[in-house]
Formats: sequence, C-alpha cells, structure tokens
Amino acid sequence: MPRRNFNDLLAFVTVAREGSFTRAAGTLGVTQSALSQAIRGLEEGLQIRLLTRTTRSVAPTSAGERLMKAIGHRFEEIEAELDALTELRDKPAGTVRITCGDNVLHTVLLPKLAPLLREYPEIKLEFDVNYSFRDIVADRFDAGVRMGNTIDNDMIAVPIGPPLQMAVVASAGYFAANPIPKTPADLTSHQCINQRMPTSGGLYVWDFEKRGRKMNVRVDGPLIFNTSAPQVDAAMAGLGITLLPEDELMPHIASGRLVRVLQDWCPKFAGYHLYYPSKRQPSPAFSLVVKALRLSGSRAG
Repeated sequence: MPRRNFNDLLAFVTVAREGSFTRAAGTLGVTQSALSQAIRGLEEGLQIRLLTRTTRSVAPTSAGERLMKAIGHRFEEIEAELDALTELRDKPAGTVRITCGDNVLHTVLLPKLAPLLREYPEIKLEFDVNYSFRDIVADRFDAGVRMGNTIDNDMIAVPIGPPLQMAVVASAGYFAANPIPKTPADLTSHQCINQRMPTSGGLYVWDFEKRGRKMNVRVDGPLIFNTSAPQVDAAMAGLGITLLPEDELMPHIASGRLVRVLQDWCPKFAGYHLYYPSKRQPSPAFSLVVKALRLSGSRAG
C-alpha cells in the first residue's frame, strides 16, 4: 500500500481549523489553488468527502471530524518535539505565538522581550492583537495575555505586571462644563463613552466597589467603541467620560489632559498575566519568553 502524503493531511487539518481556505493558505504559505488541489487529492484518494464548502465558510463533514480527532493533535505533538530538539543546539530557536491586546503589547511585552531577541536572534515572536477571548489551544497559540481574574483554572498563569486599577476620566474641559460625579450613580446623568464587549456583544457594565459596597452602572452616551484607544482619544477631545485600566490613561492623567474621578470606588485587581496550557511541554524558546516576562519576585507557574 502506498504511503500517504502527510502534506495533504496537514493541509486538511489546517483548513478544518481555520474554517477558510484563504486563512489556511496564509498559515501554510501556499496558494489557495495548491491547497484546494491537495484537499481534492486527499478526498479522491480516500474516496470520501472531508470538507463541506459554502460561499462563506468551510467545515468538516462527519468523516472530516473523525479524521481531525484522530490526527489533529498529532501534528502539534510533532511540532512540539521538533521544537524540543532545539535544546541540543547551541542557542534556542523557533517561533513563539502570543495573542494579546494592543496596550499590553506596547507597554509590557515589547519592552521586556526586546533584550531576549537581541540575545537569541534565532527566536521569532508572532503577536496576534485581539480583544476577544481566543482559544489558544484550538488556535495554536503558545500563550495569551489577559487580566489575572479572567484566566481558566486549567491554564498556567504567570504574572507579568503589577496589580491594576480601573480609572474613570474625562477632559478638564468636560468637567468645566459638567459637574464632577461624586458617586457612580451620578454617571447616569453624564455623557459616557461605551465599549462593546467582543465576547458577548453587549455593552460593558461599569462596576464599582467601596468598602464592600458594590455598584453596577449602565452608562449612556453618544459613542460606542470595541477597543480602548479611540475611547482615550474621545475622552481627551471632551466628548465624555470613559472607564479603562489606569495603565492606558496614566500618561494623560499625569499631563493634565485627563482628570481622574471616583478613584476610591475603583479597587485594585490582578494585572496582566501570561497564560498557557498546563499539559503542553514548553519549548526552550518559550521557556525563555516566560522567564523574560515573569514579574520579578513571582513564582514559576
């Protein structure tokens, strides 16, 4: 019996995971036509349909699902073992993929990892800037970055930044024309800048706590964004009040462009953590990334 073409199997696994020939072709670095030909050859050789194609998406058939369950994780195991072989080299090498938000990328990840890249030029880092909760196992990331209180229990979580606090801010011009809120309830009479949550699709409910008293406030205003950067711009333009993690606002607060209020209603919470699967064997390159990012004084995951 002739040997199977493992490149065709890898092509199938990638298309099934991505749900798109376009994205799969980009991941594999091949053309869409070559990818389609590989899938067609695999299906013809097996004499069974593995993928259902529509104009908008691609999904595995029942046979394709069975094949995915049987072989999908095998490719990950092979890649992990190949990465582990870099221990035998003089210097670690390989690509580490991390999904994160834009702010933590600029304020924490890049500053901490730049020296690592200079010391180990054969290590490559790929960042996926995304504000939704990615499934790092299914999407084949080595790690992700989230606030510490939002990480699943089956993940190893390594603190990479200090505890944070939310900050309620607006421009000095806005508060010159509007009364400063004394309690969170006062926010309902103000123009506030809302955020659409990427996971639920609903608007973010502003939550506060002071001496054990909790308060949730549904604010209203003329602007809704799904990322934080335009919220900062809108607040500095005097268009309303916004609520964001303080690390995204501190330079503007320090310069006086934004005025902070209700600070005593904003308790501290676990800051940024790098998280990754507890069952995955880390490569030498990934271990160096974790070491470089780990907050000084924290324990290993």
